[in-house]
Amino acid sequence: MRNEIKKFRTKLGITQEELADRVGVRRETVVFLEQGKYNPSLRLALNVARELKTPVDELFSLQ
Repeated sequence: MRNEIKKFRTKLGITQEELADRVGVRRETVVFLEQGKYNPSLRLALNVARELKTPVDELFSLQ
């Protein structure tokens, strides 16, 4: 699964640690998400999208 987390996170000036705190995961989880090494649960994907003020379908893709 591909994602645009880093792009939207940096655009908003949010660090990996801040995003992790806001969605209730460890910073390492955000790192793995950004690298495409971890597929989030639906709840986590929705929480990340909400925090990044981006629709979930713009943030994640299966390509």
